[in-house]
Amino acid sequence: MIEKILILDFGSQFTQLIARAVREANVYCEIIPFHKSFQYDASIKGIILSGSPFSVNDENAPRVALEEMLQKIPVLGICYGAQLSATLLGGRVDKSNKREYGRAILQTRLADPLLTNIPEQSQVWMSHSDSITQLPDHCEILATTESIPIAAFKKTGDHHPLYGIQFHPEVYHSTHGKQLIQNFLFTICGCSGSWTSAHFIDETVASLKETIGDRKVIMALSGGVDSTVAATLISRAIGENLFGIFVDNGLLRKDEFEQVLTTYRQLALNVKGVDARDYFYARLAGKTDPEEKRKIIGKAFIEIFDREAHQLTDIHFLGQGTIYPDVIESVSVHGPSATIKSHHNVGGLPDTMKLSLVEPLRYLFKDEVRRVGLELGIPAEMINRHPFPGPGLAIRILGEVTADKVELLQKADAIYIEGLKKHGLYESVWQAGTILLPVKSVGVMGDERTYEYTIALRAVTSVDGMTADWAHLPYTFLADISNEIINQVKGINRVVYDISSKPPATIEWE
Repeated sequence: MIEKILILDFGSQFTQLIARAVREANVYCEIIPFHKSFQYDASIKGIILSGSPFSVNDENAPRVALEEMLQKIPVLGICYGAQLSATLLGGRVDKSNKREYGRAILQTRLADPLLTNIPEQSQVWMSHSDSITQLPDHCEILATTESIPIAAFKKTGDHHPLYGIQFHPEVYHSTHGKQLIQNFLFTICGCSGSWTSAHFIDETVASLKETIGDRKVIMALSGGVDSTVAATLISRAIGENLFGIFVDNGLLRKDEFEQVLTTYRQLALNVKGVDARDYFYARLAGKTDPEEKRKIIGKAFIEIFDREAHQLTDIHFLGQGTIYPDVIESVSVHGPSATIKSHHNVGGLPDTMKLSLVEPLRYLFKDEVRRVGLELGIPAEMINRHPFPGPGLAIRILGEVTADKVELLQKADAIYIEGLKKHGLYESVWQAGTILLPVKSVGVMGDERTYEYTIALRAVTSVDGMTADWAHLPYTFLADISNEIINQVKGINRVVYDISSKPPATIEWE
C-alpha cells in the first residue's frame, strides 16, 4: 500500500507548490477540494490544509471536520489552514492592522520536531491580511515574526498533533520551508520517503496488467513527453495489445514526424504513422481566428483518429497522457477555470467509441513524468524536449495557415532550436520557439529591395509553465541566430525577440 499525504485545497494559488514539495521528498500526495469526502485508511499518513483567498471570518468561509481528522492523523495548516484550525478549535482570527505580504524573519520561540534543523531566525514568505490573535486551549506558540505574535503554533492533547503556520513554506522565498515540510512528513507523520520513479513504474505496470488483462488499448501519440511515457508504461504491461496512432497534421517541427517514429520503433512501441497534412491544411484554409483554428485542428484530429480506430477491432480502452495539473484543474475548488484557450487532446471522441480511459500519468507532475521517462530508458533527447503546443505551429503562425508558411516557420525554428543546443542554452530554457508574424517589412539584400515576413523568437524560463519569465539570452547569440535565419530562410528579412513575461502575456502568442 502506497503511503500518502492528503492536501485539502481551499483555493490557494500555491497549492500545487505544496504538492511538489511533498513529492520532492519522495512522498506521494494527492490534492483534493476541501469539500470532497474521503475514506481514512492506513495509507493516509497526514493532512495538509492549504491557504485560501477567503477569510475565515467570511460568512461562507470553507470549513472542514478538523476534530475528526485529529483523531485519525497529524494535521498541518498553512496560512488559511492555520487560521481555520485556530478558529474551529475556539481561537480567534482578526483582520491585521496591516496586511503582510512578502519576506519576513521567523523567530523560533520553542524547540519542536517541526522546526528541527531550522535556524532560530530564518526567512519566510507571508501572504495574508488576517492574523491569529488568540490561540485555542492547549496550544503553544512555536515562532513569531516582527509583525505577527503567532506565526507558528502547536496543539497537543489526546489526539494527533496539529500544527499551524501563518507563512508559506512551499514557496522559494521561504529559505527553510522545504525542511519544515520534510519534518512534518518524516518526523510527525512517519513517512518513509520510498515513493521513487522505479517504485512508481513497478506499481503502475502491475496495476495496468491487472486492469487491462489481455484486452486492447488504442492511443493517440503526439511525440511529446507525456504521451510517449504513458505509451511506454502501457506497452510494458500489455505489449503489442497497445495500438498507437501518430498523426502528422502538417504542423509539427521540421523532420519531427520521421524522427519520432524512429524513436518509437527503438522503444518497441506498436505505433502507426498517419500522413494527414493535406487534410488539415484544407480545413484551415482561410481561417485566421486563433480559437477557431484550435477547434478545427481538434475536430480534424478526432476525425482522423476515429477513421484509424475503426480499422481495428475489439478495442476496450483509450490511453491518454493526462498529467496531474490537468486533473487538479478539472476538480478545482471553484470548478474548472474559464477557458483561456482550448487544446486538442483526444477528449470529445465520437459517441460511437465507447472506451474506458487508461491514464497512467494522471497523478504525476511534468518533472516527475520526465524522471519516469528516463528510468524507462526513453532517450534523454526526447524526454528533455521543450513543451510544444497541441495545435502545433498553427498557433505560431499568426493569421491563415498555409503549407508554405509552415515550411518557412519550420526552417527558422530548426535554426533557432539547433542554435540553442549548439551554444549550451537549450537546457537552461523551459520553452523556446519561433512565431511567424503577419507583418511584412522592407529590407535590403545585396542590391535588391525585399518585402518579406518577420519572425519573433520566444524563449522563457519557468518551473511548470504556470508563470514564466523571458529568457535573458546573450545578445551575441541572438545576433548570430538573426543573421542565420535571414541568410538561410528566403522569405524572412527581419527577426525580433519577445521580452514579455507570463503574466501578463502568455508563452504562446495565440
